[in-house]
Amino acid sequence: MGRRTAIAATMLALAAAPGAAADSATLRDIVRPPTDFSRPEPYEENPGGAATGRHPINTSVFSHPSGNLSFERQLDFKVGDGIFRKLWVSAPSSTRSSDGLGPLWNARSCQSCHLKDGRGRVPAPGEAAVSLFLRLSIPPETAEQQDRLAKLLASAVPEPTYGGQLQNFSVQGHLAEGTMDVAYAEEPVRLADGTIVHLRRPTYSISGLNYGPLHPKTMMSPRLAPPMIGMGLLELVDEADILALADPDDGDGDGIAGKANRVWSREFDRAMLGRFGWKAGQPTIAQQVADAFSGDMGLSTPLSRDPWGDCTPAQDACRKAPHGAHGEGAVEVVPKMFDLVAFYSRHLAVPARRDVDSPQVLEGKRQFHASGCAGCHRPKFVTGNDPDRPELSGQLIWPYTDLLLHDMGEGLADDRPEGLANGRQWRTTPLWGLGLTEVVNGNTFYLHDGRARSPLEAILWHGGEAEAARRKVVAMSRHEREALLAFLRSL
Repeated sequence: MGRRTAIAATMLALAAAPGAAADSATLRDIVRPPTDFSRPEPYEENPGGAATGRHPINTSVFSHPSGNLSFERQLDFKVGDGIFRKLWVSAPSSTRSSDGLGPLWNARSCQSCHLKDGRGRVPAPGEAAVSLFLRLSIPPETAEQQDRLAKLLASAVPEPTYGGQLQNFSVQGHLAEGTMDVAYAEEPVRLADGTIVHLRRPTYSISGLNYGPLHPKTMMSPRLAPPMIGMGLLELVDEADILALADPDDGDGDGIAGKANRVWSREFDRAMLGRFGWKAGQPTIAQQVADAFSGDMGLSTPLSRDPWGDCTPAQDACRKAPHGAHGEGAVEVVPKMFDLVAFYSRHLAVPARRDVDSPQVLEGKRQFHASGCAGCHRPKFVTGNDPDRPELSGQLIWPYTDLLLHDMGEGLADDRPEGLANGRQWRTTPLWGLGLTEVVNGNTFYLHDGRARSPLEAILWHGGEAEAARRKVVAMSRHEREALLAFLRSL
């Protein structure tokens, strides 16, 4: 039996029965790092397994359903897409299924941040930010706050007046919280072949605060909306497979010390592995969706029932304003709508790879592994089984992440803890879809705040546990570096 045939047989067994062949030698071989870079690995062209999307490369390539989604379930996907794109309005309104926005908000729709289901963009000078915003928190000041953090009941202590993030828009009759300001300083980096790359170091501040001064110990962290593709597949990666990659004390001495974040799940009422968000601060897609509705749009859901969103007790008028939760115990994003958005978010397909057999791409793949990038950006997993999500179960996927936290050095530090993540740690970003960013979004803004304008700039910002890999990239010849970048563009 050939290797491709063996892999296919194992995948079919996994999809057919929970746990089938999970410990087989074939399965272990499937996720083992490659040693042969002369040709693509079996099924490498399908990063989402059978759920991979196979559509024309255009601005909508991130917006298609899982490639194996049944015709009947595609209806739920399309309705969820409509809600994802819906523009919400303030209450009261004649459109009662769409009212309740704010009173304070960052965006009027999910699509406003995740442009074409891709990443957000950095605002132009003088433009109000929509898909880039500031997280806010303070160090714990009371025993109760310390206890909640220790028990993982909270990931951070919100700023007392402005809450967990800065809202720079408001409905009529209310004042927005303030304006996020960003200034950049250029920093040149010389590569071994003499090439000069100009990085831009951002500095963030807030002007026009309308509800009084910030707490003197306020910590701020900018966050750019990430792409939506493949989230449902990542949700089904077995926790044990992720934890097996953790090495918080760097016991093997390779300089990489991945650590899992653990956060409280309101959905399951227990602490769980964090998987989503820039610091792995969300355990499930449903909770990620709920907190986005609440923090970004001021909308209540079954998992975040406050109709005033992120408004704090210090913002009394905001909390007393009209809302769109009609009836006792009601929420603005009713359960059916909420479930459809979560379904849509789970089933956005990862597009098929391009140029996997190109000699330059294969050489770039070799450089990717030789430089140590794959130490954090782990290429492959096999998803677990969920009877309610058959399309995502038992799939060989290629996300290029370990979903763990890593110290990325002082250059990328935000000095703001979140859950078990400290101010220098970030979750390894999945790389699938990286090469289609400009096609989908018309920009190439990378990293948690969009400071990097190319994959090379993003690499050059890496430090900490990634410093050794960064140095190897800096030392590459032009030929080697161009091959590495070609490989990244193929993802």
